[in-house]
Amino acid sequence: MSQHLFTSESVTEGHPDKLCDRISDSILDACLARDPKARVACETFVKGFADRTRLVVGGEISLDKKLIKKGLIPDYESVARQAAQDIGYTDQAFGMDAATAEVELAITTQSADINQGVDNPLDQGAGDQGLMFGYASAETESLMPMPIDLAHRLARRLATVRKEGILPWVLPDGKTQVSVRYEDGVPKRVETVVVSTQHRDGLGLYTPKGKGPAAQKRCDDEVLAHVREAIIRDVIDPVLPANLRDRKLQIFVNPTGKFVIGGPYGDAGLTGRKIIVDTYGGMGRHGGGAFSGKDPSKVDRSAAYACRWVAKHLVKAGLAQRCEVQVAYAIGVAKPVSIDVNSFGTGKVSDEQLVKLVHKHFDLRPAAMIERLGLLAPIYSATSAYGHFGRDEFPWEQLDAALVKKLSR
Repeated sequence: MSQHLFTSESVTEGHPDKLCDRISDSILDACLARDPKARVACETFVKGFADRTRLVVGGEISLDKKLIKKGLIPDYESVARQAAQDIGYTDQAFGMDAATAEVELAITTQSADINQGVDNPLDQGAGDQGLMFGYASAETESLMPMPIDLAHRLARRLATVRKEGILPWVLPDGKTQVSVRYEDGVPKRVETVVVSTQHRDGLGLYTPKGKGPAAQKRCDDEVLAHVREAIIRDVIDPVLPANLRDRKLQIFVNPTGKFVIGGPYGDAGLTGRKIIVDTYGGMGRHGGGAFSGKDPSKVDRSAAYACRWVAKHLVKAGLAQRCEVQVAYAIGVAKPVSIDVNSFGTGKVSDEQLVKLVHKHFDLRPAAMIERLGLLAPIYSATSAYGHFGRDEFPWEQLDAALVKKLSR
């Protein structure tokens, strides 16, 4: 019997990098709501200070000239502020106040050299060269690897207990991490859970009893004990299935101690810096291209979604227990320059046969993917935290029952 541990992490929507992803995707959605053919490549950078926050939004955005002429382009600054406010950044003490942040816009239009290759109808060329991967595994109902599936669920639960007032001292910034023990490729139990959550100073409950470092340390120890007990009770226990835990389970809650300084004040944020969190938690490969802030003509995004859609169908059809699909494109060229499938030895047919099935049943030209998966709709801000995959609300997660049946024959 072979054994190994695999670990994946997630972060909350208030993590500075995820804040930037949310702003970039909210701007993308605002553009697509006005012009479904908008070309958007939007980057966000944020850094907080004790008394202020600086937010820079830059990139290339091209909209219908009629909208521009009528002054109907989105108010990018307002969109950015609203995204941060929706996350919960409403007070500089939390790491950022969306209302008072200094916002700088550095936006131009998309290069005409790129645009000439991507505006053909069904033979629309890829918006860039590159390689993309999609992955699926039968080890969970969502067909996601178990470590990232659990890490995302813990991170979402952190947001829930904050927003619903279950733990009112929880603040927007946070991280989760899950280590799963596999035996012969099958997940057997969770070995370690790590949860780090930003919180109010003293939780609004504790103050030092006395003066000096000793009194402060006693107070900090009381805070940490309270945080640990509450996070285990209200975050970890509701998420972690009983059949995956035993007495050997290790739990670390805020292992460095108090976590008061967070958000953009504690750490600068940047769009696209959590690509492993966004995908499969390190299980399976990544082509290197980020998703957030990019319209679907950029195959970094649309092809990664399509590859996940393909991989899910192959696994659901029973053709493999695990499956990774890779495509590669040349800029301005519609058809992929390569398609590959790896079933990691779990396939019922050869990987070569799986590739033939992909060629036969899936059209991976950019325009075809965009049409089949409905990628011109303003659906992207919801993808900016807790993963782009394994969530039923997204069209690339929806299975075509007829296609699954056809593949399984």
